[in-house]
Amino acid sequence: RLIAARKMAGLSLQGLADRLEGTTITRQALHKYEQNQALPNSQTLIALSRALNVPVDFFFADPEVKVELSAVEFRKRKSLSATTETAIKEQVVDALSRYLTLEKLSNEEKTLHPFAYLDLVRTVEDAEKAAAQLRAEWGLGSDPIPNVAAMLEENGYKVVEVLADAAFDGMKAFAGAVRIIVVNRTHDVCRIRFTALHELAHHVLVFPEDMPENERERLCHAFSGAVLLPAEQAREAMNEHRFHFYLPELTLLKEYWGISIAAMFARAKNLGIINDYVYAKLNQGYRARLYHQNEPGRFYGEEKTYRFDQLLYKALAEEIITINQAASLRNVTVGELRHNLDQIA
Repeated sequence: RLIAARKMAGLSLQGLADRLEGTTITRQALHKYEQNQALPNSQTLIALSRALNVPVDFFFADPEVKVELSAVEFRKRKSLSATTETAIKEQVVDALSRYLTLEKLSNEEKTLHPFAYLDLVRTVEDAEKAAAQLRAEWGLGSDPIPNVAAMLEENGYKVVEVLADAAFDGMKAFAGAVRIIVVNRTHDVCRIRFTALHELAHHVLVFPEDMPENERERLCHAFSGAVLLPAEQAREAMNEHRFHFYLPELTLLKEYWGISIAAMFARAKNLGIINDYVYAKLNQGYRARLYHQNEPGRFYGEEKTYRFDQLLYKALAEEIITINQAASLRNVTVGELRHNLDQIA
């Protein structure tokens, strides 16, 4: 558990020792703890919990469900380090083991909705068809999706939110038959929504084996944009054959549909509303105004997961779990959990 907490924090042994500077805990002592050659006393445990930002109970927790990730695929920039990748995977393993343990204790395992687009996806038009089929099969209609993460959870996917380096976008993985989608909470809401659906594309779309990775990524982008803003509604909102867009118009569309302005440009290009030249000019103007660093407009929907907390409070209310178990599953202290509870009756 100490090793897991250290890796989740993205620290080497020396890095943890440096963070504990001013205490009597040395790198050699940490090595002995991790090798099970010595046991830390209570004061040391408190110091470790503060340095690693986990409750003391974390070191003693033993989730009933053990998680082993497979078919892991990162969406990242080249600058993402191996240490950061390890930290993200450890965060996912920890969160998912607690989630699946809670489901098991509550007897509330969620069935996966068996959506799959069976045809090979070779073109943007194929990605459009897949997105339309997904909306139809999942009963999403033609309205904006208020909460992508909640929609994915409702259909049996496990969405894990991590705090990570901005170079990390998302991750797709399996844990046995469980399908996992990981997003970075440090990004803005529209980017998180887009990333979650991009990772869904990697779960449900099938590409030709010889297709280059950058082409697969482009088609997953196309799928994500098409799920967020369906073709018919996009054409109605932007009309055919545009040469100009004004910022207030784009901001309104962003706030309503929950899709970034940059993704709207790509959406318009994919649908033939703008040509390659206009697309390039729009992106040039977008970057010249530094909108890629701080894009105007904001989607006002709340993009977050709910199911874990709902299961936790329900299990606590029905006395399936104790408050100590609930705190351990929530990865907080009992005091912190009690502070957030307000028992009505």
